[in-house]
Amino acid sequence: KIAGELVREITNRLQFLVDVGLEYLTLARPAPTLSGGEAQRIRLAAQVGSGLCGVLYVLDEPTIGLHPRDNRRLLDALRKLRDLGNTLLLVEHDREVVQHADHLLDFGPGAGQNGGQIVARGTPAEVAQSADSVTGPYLAGRKAIAVPSNRRMPPHLAAEPASKSLAKRHVGRSVRLGPQSRTPPGGGWLEVVGARHHNLKNLHVRIPLGTLTVITGVSGSGKSSLAEDVLYAALARRLHRAKEMPGAHDEIRGIEHINKVIRVDQQPLGQTPTSNPATFTGVFDLIRELFAQLPEAKLRGYSARRFSFNVPGGRCEKCEGNGQLRIEMHFLPDVWVPCDACQGRRYDAETLRVTYHGQSIADVLEMSCGQAVRLFENIPKIRRILQTLCDVGLDYLKLGQAAPTLSGGEAQRVKLAAELARPDTGRTLYLLDEPTTGLHFEDLSKLLDVLHRLVDLGNTVVVIEHNLDVIKNADWVIDLGPEAGDQGGFLVAEGTPEDVVLAATAKPDALLPGLAPDEVPPSLPRRP
Repeated sequence: KIAGELVREITNRLQFLVDVGLEYLTLARPAPTLSGGEAQRIRLAAQVGSGLCGVLYVLDEPTIGLHPRDNRRLLDALRKLRDLGNTLLLVEHDREVVQHADHLLDFGPGAGQNGGQIVARGTPAEVAQSADSVTGPYLAGRKAIAVPSNRRMPPHLAAEPASKSLAKRHVGRSVRLGPQSRTPPGGGWLEVVGARHHNLKNLHVRIPLGTLTVITGVSGSGKSSLAEDVLYAALARRLHRAKEMPGAHDEIRGIEHINKVIRVDQQPLGQTPTSNPATFTGVFDLIRELFAQLPEAKLRGYSARRFSFNVPGGRCEKCEGNGQLRIEMHFLPDVWVPCDACQGRRYDAETLRVTYHGQSIADVLEMSCGQAVRLFENIPKIRRILQTLCDVGLDYLKLGQAAPTLSGGEAQRVKLAAELARPDTGRTLYLLDEPTTGLHFEDLSKLLDVLHRLVDLGNTVVVIEHNLDVIKNADWVIDLGPEAGDQGGFLVAEGTPEDVVLAATAKPDALLPGLAPDEVPPSLPRRP
């Protein structure tokens, strides 16, 4: 009887993991090796399995790292939690989740100081008809991110019969879409040969240089293993002498076509209040030099160093320029409280007497990027960096906002803006992991404009992404799968978005002529 209860509880808990699509995971899988989407669903399954009722669950962007197919499993798990008698409050931008909500609260109309109001509320259908809602037109289909009229890599399969235009498999069990005769805008291909890291099945993947390439697939299919653990680690070791060891692979071809690789991730900009968007992008150095050239500063003998909050001189010495005091809690995380000497302004009174158009250096740090652009519109070097921050959708962000308070998506876009502001070589490979995290439909188009601008300068941008709006705007798509874990790690499809759509709808006989049934990758149905 005792064993029966235990077995029943174990079976129920395991069933919850299966229900959220994690049937491929082993129970001994180390937590650090889980993808973001896998960890998210494990936490959800634990809550569903607890059987609690009358609980308020607050979830922040639960679809992060999830493929659109996995969203449906997530929604099923959320409904189970709701049906147990719980209340779920989600912060979410995913269209499918928003459309399946019982009640919506739409905040706006803008961001930062221009937001903070509820502009629409009600069911998804009611919000879709609201004239004040920014989200409504996207839910109603009145606004959408359009499919580009032309791509840097033209779709090849639409022009030829599939049986002629689709190549046979390459290394491993993979599907190769489109012939290699197509020349990318960058003049060549970057090829990863024989990737075997984690669940990758001896992959041979080609990335056309000078394009926007998206690596997609279900959560746990091997995207990060390929792009970060193999590709980035190998390039960083070769080009920048990084110590990071790349994942198992045979070789990478085409490295001679690039001279720099940059990974724009979602790690925090820093761990203390001294790190902020202004210091990270380098615009604060230019602002300090400008303040040092003002007549009042010259009269007082102030240099640019005086306007730094990181060194003694002009900063508040009680908080050492942090604007906050750290209180050690010993067995708990440290707590930061506003400095009572400078009232959080970071500087001493004498330094704050120097002003530019009536604004002190502390006032500038309190400005949003959009306000700062207007203040420094006649200073080209400063305006260019600030405008880049606005272009990536961060016009609402304060220049002096402490790095630990930025979301992962905001930190990633600050890094992206910093890279855009640097001198460009035109032969750089940018790697981004889920850059649409935390982005509204309206901001997504701004991000796409920035990514296309990087490519137009002659660079190559590789994005790990599940967002369908980004995928349909890509020049080239690498789709991994067909499932996750051991059932993933195959190349399901490769080509332009139109090529991938055709590969999904064509018959396997047309896609892979001459292959025996046991040679057909699991991404495609087998011939009888």
